[in-house]
Amino acid sequence: MFAFLLNRLAHAVLVLLVVSILAFTLGNTVGDPVASILGLDATPADRAALRARLRLDEPVVLRYFLYLGDLLSGRLGNSYGAQRPIIDLLAERIPATVELALAALLLSVAIGVPLGVFAAAHPERRLVRFLMTSSVIGVSVPTFILGIILIFTFSLTLGWLPSFGRGEVVKFEYWSTGYLTASGLKSLIMPAICLAIGQVALVARLARAEMMGVLRTDYIRFARARGLSDRAVNFSHALRNTLIPIITVSGIQLGYLVAFAVVVEQVFQWPGMGTLFLQALSQTDVPLISAFLMAAALFFVSINLVVDLLYAIADPRLRIRTLTHGAGG
Repeated sequence: MFAFLLNRLAHAVLVLLVVSILAFTLGNTVGDPVASILGLDATPADRAALRARLRLDEPVVLRYFLYLGDLLSGRLGNSYGAQRPIIDLLAERIPATVELALAALLLSVAIGVPLGVFAAAHPERRLVRFLMTSSVIGVSVPTFILGIILIFTFSLTLGWLPSFGRGEVVKFEYWSTGYLTASGLKSLIMPAICLAIGQVALVARLARAEMMGVLRTDYIRFARARGLSDRAVNFSHALRNTLIPIITVSGIQLGYLVAFAVVVEQVFQWPGMGTLFLQALSQTDVPLISAFLMAAALFFVSINLVVDLLYAIADPRLRIRTLTHGAGG
């Protein structure tokens, strides 16, 4: 188990190193931070002084190693636009994005798993075919269009839900949550649904495929021969053996939801990391852009690592195969 853990940690470090190179490269190609900070009316002397202070006149390789050293030491620097420590900006925005992603994940599992079980148990029903076709349509509709439709329907037309913002939040030290207030929960509904639609289709199709494989096994036939009801067979026996891949994919998807909630946050003006990232892009805020990419990668890699470990604990064959392939390579 320790060797398996070291193997996964090595992969995680490699991924973070590659992302750091990409973040550094992107941060140095999106524009001129000196012009963004000083404006177009600054004198050449002021520009040169600021460039020297930001160490932008150093060789690219040296600047990358300085950047990597700052990351390892936790010195993310100050935002060019907000003129505040980046670590403080991220601490303010991370709770909103994480809670939105968690809500979307819970919705996708709560809807997708029963839908997949029903589709596997009744594959020939017209309703099942309709639902599976609708799931493809749901994935195909762009997220921003779906968000606009939700806002028009439930906010502008019916007036049931707020169209933007996070609502009232409760703060606990460095974490703020809207889960504990009525306005926070109402504000969460539409963004969470918008972000979850595509994941519902993914979870439903995965659950359907896994269930159809399990329902063909001998022990399921034996359970039916004992006279157990379809409900007991589907949910007490078959579903239990499909949960590991569903949990694994759901954990990985949580990383995707956090990293790619940018569009949903922009549509609903959700004060999360995605909105902060778009603001950083518009202001050519290089340190903040790089910090966002690294934070998203770190979260994604951490989730993957936890999921791999849980999967290995649940299924020892996985870590044996991983170590065998690693030794053979």
